Amino acid sequence: MSVWPAPFSAHGNFVSVVPLSQEHHDDLAEATADGDLHKLWYTTVPDGEGMAAEIDRRLALSSMLPFTIIDKPTGKAVGMTTYMNIDAANKRLEIGSTWYRKSVQRTPINTECKLLLLEYAFENLNCICVEFRTHFVNIQSRRAIERLGAKFDGVLRSNMIMANGTIRDTAVYSIIASEWTMVKANLTWKLESQYK
Repeated sequence: MSVWPAPFSAHGNFVSVVPLSQEHHDDLAEATADGDLHKLWYTTVPDGEGMAAEIDRRLALSSMLPFTIIDKPTGKAVGMTTYMNIDAANKRLEIGSTWYRKSVQRTPINTECKLLLLEYAFENLNCICVEFRTHFVNIQSRRAIERLGAKFDGVLRSNMIMANGTIRDTAVYSIIASEWTMVKANLTWKLESQYK
């Protein structure tokens, strides 16, 4: 039985998205310290000491295909992302559990990373829908998802219990196959016009 999707790498001008491995540990431990991302109460970014366990956790989940995000100019790992909640029978998946070191946020890295992952999902895997989820109060993440061209589907109230005991309301967004051409044109335009 083949795994869907199989591990793959994708490369752009600014970023490479490659299968996650423990080889990326040191860069990722350094990256999470940039901005103290692990201290944000509404996210689940690991700290440096927990990075090895987080890499192992992601690699062990059958419903997740985890990636390391590599900054091409430096060759350093600057974050993580995943295909998750994979539903092969219905050709659906979520792009999530994404984080970037603070110094590369609001750069072309996120735009190109999402373009590469969406392109693979729609053009290689023939997905009918790609979903994005985030904490309702994570306005920065919600705005980034909206800038991609994803549409707001709604809020799953009291959707999960966070590590700190708070209850998360989850904002859900999606891009469907019929929207992909427009979304791709917009992301490509952003990369070409805004990040020259």
